Amino acid sequence: MIEAKLEAATAAVAAAPKWRGAGAVRSVTGPVVEAPLPGARVGDGVRFELPGAVRAGEVVAFEAGVARLLAFGATTGVGPGTPVSVTGPPRVLAGWDLLGRVVDPAGRVVDGGPPPPYARLEPVPLHRAAPDPLARRPIERALPTGVKVLDALVPLGEGQRVGLFAGPGVGKSTLLGDIAAGTTADVVVAALVGERGREVREFLEGPLAPARQRSVVVVATGEQPALLRARAALCATALAEWFRDRGLKVLLLVDSLTRYARALREVGLAAGEVPARAGYPPSVFAELPRLIERAGNGSTGSITALYTVLAEGEGAADAVSEEVRGLVDGHVVLSRQLAERGHWPAVDVPASLSRVAARITSEAQQRAAEVVRRHVVNYEARRELVVLGAWEPGTDAEGDAAIAAWPRIEALCRQAPGRPVPLEETLEHLEAAAREEAAPCA
Repeated sequence: MIEAKLEAATAAVAAAPKWRGAGAVRSVTGPVVEAPLPGARVGDGVRFELPGAVRAGEVVAFEAGVARLLAFGATTGVGPGTPVSVTGPPRVLAGWDLLGRVVDPAGRVVDGGPPPPYARLEPVPLHRAAPDPLARRPIERALPTGVKVLDALVPLGEGQRVGLFAGPGVGKSTLLGDIAAGTTADVVVAALVGERGREVREFLEGPLAPARQRSVVVVATGEQPALLRARAALCATALAEWFRDRGLKVLLLVDSLTRYARALREVGLAAGEVPARAGYPPSVFAELPRLIERAGNGSTGSITALYTVLAEGEGAADAVSEEVRGLVDGHVVLSRQLAERGHWPAVDVPASLSRVAARITSEAQQRAAEVVRRHVVNYEARRELVVLGAWEPGTDAEGDAAIAAWPRIEALCRQAPGRPVPLEETLEHLEAAAREEAAPCA
């Protein structure tokens, strides 16, 4: 036990950046601490030296030569004169020994299991520039997920960044878990940002369980400070980059990007920024593309990223949703109406789109997908007539074809949770659904 604690402490010291400077606290207002810190930079970590304890924080702004700091926890005990030291740019621990483990936003194992061999873990920067656009490999291969409706109609490519847009309670976490379990990716890295504590264990032991041994999960629950919640997404991205740099196919899941943006908003407002678009300070919309652009293909490995976005309404018209749609390579929309009908996964096919589908699927699959999409639109436009028994066959050829094909389309689009389907079987379902285009309506 003593050796394990000593090893953990040694690793923590190795992961900590080199000391830059020091100062003393000048004032404390809620979570915001002000102190003159020569040599500090925005984003640097800091340590508050309290009697018998050390607390951490981050430099978030400067004003008139005084650093504005945010503590990672309560500021109880911090006051004028408290010593503060600058530790430099933050880093996290990464390595093979984190597979199957749950870590905090600093990369420390928090799942209650035995400590990993920290000496084998490597400190990596939390913040990193996106890959050179000219060094990125193009997206040319599909990444099967085991979810039929996605693999057939909204296919994911290796290195694609996709937004998963939905309101609360329509199956986002379950779908993410099924994608993680059914994907052909070598490693899964998941970030649970601002989740309720109850849901963390449910996700680990439920949807993610089949993929747990090849996964690393970064957790920052909703009651934790905004800085830690924001760092969860950054930590997961840094870990995914470490695996990508070793030539692996990585699936990165961030749940949710909306809570990441809200955490950034809290940090920005505490730093003194002025609210702008929809109450968010400008820094939020600067940080979103920085995070998303770090995913994708590198010169060898790949990071395929799924970012959930909490839609404020069925129209998903809030500021974060609008911004993310313009940053990702595709979007999957979950419909509350489908969820209320017991249709799982509740993917709204007409509203969902993969911008790389033409590059990663055959012409035959593309033609079949176009037929099925057209059937879905035509059937939904006539659903009420069909349900009421008021539809008259023979009056509308497109409607007849869609209604005839509907049972096969539902077989393609519906799937029980926890039962991944091989790609070959999915393509058979797709071909069968498309083949009904000209079938007469009974």
